[in-house]
Amino acid sequence: MKSKDLKFVAHRTKGKVSALLQVPKMSDVIVVLGHGAGAGMSHANMDGIANALHANRIATFRYQFPFMERGGGRDSLEVSLATIGNAVAQAQQLEPKLRLLAGGHSFGGRMTSLAAAELKLSVEGLVFFAFPLHPPGKRSAKRADHLPSIEIPMLFLTGTRDRLFDLELFDPVRKKLGRRAELHLIETADHGYKILKRTRKSKESVFDEMARVTRHWVDGV
Repeated sequence: MKSKDLKFVAHRTKGKVSALLQVPKMSDVIVVLGHGAGAGMSHANMDGIANALHANRIATFRYQFPFMERGGGRDSLEVSLATIGNAVAQAQQLEPKLRLLAGGHSFGGRMTSLAAAELKLSVEGLVFFAFPLHPPGKRSAKRADHLPSIEIPMLFLTGTRDRLFDLELFDPVRKKLGRRAELHLIETADHGYKILKRTRKSKESVFDEMARVTRHWVDGV
């Protein structure tokens, strides 16, 4: 597995941020991954996602948003979207022979969906690990209003106990998206992918399950 620590310019006013490129042998696709709002690219969940994807021949390009790189308050939408666009461009430059996808965990996935809608990212599809459809306790699907304008395939990997993803609210959104959207439910997992060991029927880890489903989905995109 090829692994490399990198820096790239996130936004003209924010300078460079850190990134991590990991390319397993025989990989044919790379996913540009944004982290959640409360933890950076080296968080255990990001490690789990990336390592499981690698085992399924999927390369990853993880990166920091500027607010996580420097500490402090969250960036403006303009900065976040520019960071994603530049991360995608950097991954494409580094691995031009690999098919290119984008996504992320929670906040990183939602920002990537906005970037795909507004910047028309040059990627083949989007993978959302625990897409935050709404804040906790606030039932609304407004965060999904832009999704119908995205013309590329989307994969949603969501736990059945995710308090930020009301399945009933997502159902009409999914119908609007039609064949562009695929939803895979992860039994007993919450938004941070913690499971109920006593009631979860599958012996497969959450990360292995998500990577296996992603690999199957990628092969069909």
